[in-house]
Amino acid sequence: MSHRLPWGPMARMTARRALSAVPVLIAVTFGVFAVAAASPFDPVKAYAGTAGLTASQENLDQLRANLGVDRPLVTRWWDWLTSAVQGDLGVSSVMRMPVADVIGERAGWSLLLATCAFVIAILLGTALGVLAARRPRGALDRCVSSAAYTLEAAPAFWLGLLAIWVFALTLDILPAGGLTDAGSDTVTFGQVATHLVLPAAVLGISQLPWFFLYVRQGVTDALDEDPVRGARARGLSERTVLLGHALRSGMLPMLTLIGSRVPELITGALLVETVFSWPGIAAATVQAATSVDFSLLAALTVLATAAVLLGNLLSDLLYGLADPRVGFDG
Repeated sequence: MSHRLPWGPMARMTARRALSAVPVLIAVTFGVFAVAAASPFDPVKAYAGTAGLTASQENLDQLRANLGVDRPLVTRWWDWLTSAVQGDLGVSSVMRMPVADVIGERAGWSLLLATCAFVIAILLGTALGVLAARRPRGALDRCVSSAAYTLEAAPAFWLGLLAIWVFALTLDILPAGGLTDAGSDTVTFGQVATHLVLPAAVLGISQLPWFFLYVRQGVTDALDEDPVRGARARGLSERTVLLGHALRSGMLPMLTLIGSRVPELITGALLVETVFSWPGIAAATVQAATSVDFSLLAALTVLATAAVLLGNLLSDLLYGLADPRVGFDG
């Protein structure tokens, strides 16, 4: 008997989430403009740089008018929003280039880093969680659980600095940061892979404790359920019972964790990119915030919010596929 994927319910859930995301994204953009307008940083002085220290008030006022920051908050927000809907995200005042180009040049590197880190966290967390659940309160369980609780409290930037000190400065086996070797004019796969190891590992390890703890608890509980006990009574091997029965049941809680970890992943990625000078959107985000670059800051915030909403949708879809009792129309 074949099992068909519930494409219809999945599509309806996706459509509902997409419609509900529209007012959220609109509210987020307005919030960004409101917070930026209340910021103590002056976008005109940030744009002018050192020249603004000696510029006359008349020149500063003219520059303020040219940048459009002398207009009312609601007017600036509405103009940006209507242009963004038409595909024009505006021009970044701090980067001196279209916002779409800024994001296009940097988002790919951030996505690469986040994807590799997420894969590391999920695979390593799942493997360690299963091994720990196999022998609760054993030596491996106590050791890994203690390390997980410690890592939960460790900031990502601290882990990054520690990794640089150990692997780049002390052992000198991995580069301390950047995308390519110093003095290199070309970007090669080998250089990118080498420079990606430390930031991806640090970001992945910073997210690992939650996946490990969820899988460990889920598999531990599943091993005490009647279906798993029945599988053991039928004489199935311990490996089959563990991976074929307990792991599938124990993975269900972790699926909801995937979406909830996206905000922390984004925050951690910004810190890790900064520590390792990774050319993602972190530097652009910091510069946009400190320079009150309304257009760039709004676009980056919308991008991060959309990533969080997509992560939540993905976790719900995966949970519905893994457990048909949940469904998609509830």
